[in-house]
Amino acid sequence: MNQFLQLQALHYAYPERGAVLRDVSLQLARGEIHCLIGRSGCGKSTVLKLVAGLLAPLDGQVLLQGHTIIDPVPDMSFVFQTPTLLNWLSVLDNVLLPLSLHRAVTAADRAHGEQLLAQMGLAALCDERPQRLSGGQQSRVAIARALVTRPAVLLMDEPFAALDAITREDLQRDFFALCQAHGTAVLFVTHDMAEAVFLADQVSLLHEGRIHASLRIALPKPRHTALRYSAPFNALCAQLRQAMDATL
Repeated sequence: MNQFLQLQALHYAYPERGAVLRDVSLQLARGEIHCLIGRSGCGKSTVLKLVAGLLAPLDGQVLLQGHTIIDPVPDMSFVFQTPTLLNWLSVLDNVLLPLSLHRAVTAADRAHGEQLLAQMGLAALCDERPQRLSGGQQSRVAIARALVTRPAVLLMDEPFAALDAITREDLQRDFFALCQAHGTAVLFVTHDMAEAVFLADQVSLLHEGRIHASLRIALPKPRHTALRYSAPFNALCAQLRQAMDATL
């Protein structure tokens, strides 16, 4: 496997909580989606912050294409649990915000932003204000905004957790297709085992700050809604459930 992004024996502790990550190692190939699951407090979000350069590990290192990450880099984008859109900007201008903060936005940038919104099913909403959108639509805008800089790595911290089940499944399908089209490597934190199986090439289960189990997801691509009702899909969900239950 081409080890595009590497987490090598990461250790981290918060002063008020003590050690939250111990010897966490994993690798992502270019364009791979890797999901992290585990119970609340197991260290999933801390892993994302270390990868993003928002925290510095006490031991170990994060490597992107062989270079150690010590600070935030332009090659990574982060999508949080809430979309955090700016209500005084149009949908398209929200998407273009990461570019406009650093330089003048070009016609090519606007065309790229419009293309991303079209790929997320929002072509007709470029000029709308975010407060007029549904929760699912706002999440789609946040994903388009994260991809507008053409990042090599996308970090996702439970971005669909607040959505209803049908909207979440539709967004998972469209997000998967968009990442496949752009060849973006994704580290995706979720509590939802079905979400992890649907999206991932690899799933890692964190427990008490360590990787307790890892599962390769060899399901066909592209992935469509019907896959969720297949025997292989449900067998993988059952394997993850058993691994989770083993941590009790």
